[in-house]
Amino acid sequence: MLRRTILSAPLLLATPALAQAAWPTKPVRFIVPWPPGGLNDLVARAFNDPVSRALGQPIVNDFRSGAGGRIGVAEVARAAPDGYTIGMGNLGPLTIFPHLFRDTPYDAGRDLIPVVMFAASPLVLVVNNDVPARTVAELIAWVKGRPDRSNYASVGVGTAQHLIFEMFKQRDGIAMEHVPFRGTNESLPLMVRGEIHAMFDTLPLMLPQIRAGAIRALAVTTPVRVPQLPDVPTLMESGYPDIDVSTWYAVIVPAGTPAPIVRRLYGEYVRVAQMPETQRFLAEQGLIYLPNDPGAFAARVSAERERWGQIIRAQGIKVE
Repeated sequence: MLRRTILSAPLLLATPALAQAAWPTKPVRFIVPWPPGGLNDLVARAFNDPVSRALGQPIVNDFRSGAGGRIGVAEVARAAPDGYTIGMGNLGPLTIFPHLFRDTPYDAGRDLIPVVMFAASPLVLVVNNDVPARTVAELIAWVKGRPDRSNYASVGVGTAQHLIFEMFKQRDGIAMEHVPFRGTNESLPLMVRGEIHAMFDTLPLMLPQIRAGAIRALAVTTPVRVPQLPDVPTLMESGYPDIDVSTWYAVIVPAGTPAPIVRRLYGEYVRVAQMPETQRFLAEQGLIYLPNDPGAFAARVSAERERWGQIIRAQGIKVE
């Protein structure tokens, strides 16, 4: 009996490792819920190529765009939870849109596991050069001094770029006209010309214009300053301790995916994010990596979904 016990112990200890090593044995499909050719495409390829080499199987990027990312995310949610269909998760489809669209074809809290945030884009508060404000406090004071005569742009109703101004409205009582656009390519030229006074947008899109002096940056939305704009304070430094917002790029898997697979994905994407060549790529694209421990990202997604829901309900925001 003693001999049988001694012989069986190593086998029992090896069982989880053997189960984990059994995946993957075939290519993994990575659903990108956006069109090919954009920043989501670049980010997915930059991470998935080295991750696939570590896994020993190809990761095939499958672009399923439409409905602001909801079509692709729904396909991940419906997939078999076996680790062979995973996807990219983003801020809007996982935390904001479930509160805005009644026909969202998935339950973001029930149908998906947020595994890890592997890259993030800070949002930057920028103003037209004619706006006499060098700080957020000065911008708020300027807006209050000219009620209903100031405006801000966003890339659509219910986006983070819109909802942060709703936070300002709740806290500071400002009155600004919201001018939604389909994209930054429409709003940015109007800001440079002075027809738009302020807006939040992603660092990669704003950085060239900021460096060229065409617009002025007042704050970033991340907890710490970003290396690309070391002299620009955070919103937290500017007196808004509860505003920590990034548009992020993450791995999501269907609910029910085995824990060993989730742990392996977490470990590989974190490893790749910390590689020097990846850090250079992120810096070139105006992106950052925000370290997140196992389970921390899922908790962040849940908290953000609740926060955006409260703002949307409080302000009665609807998508017509």
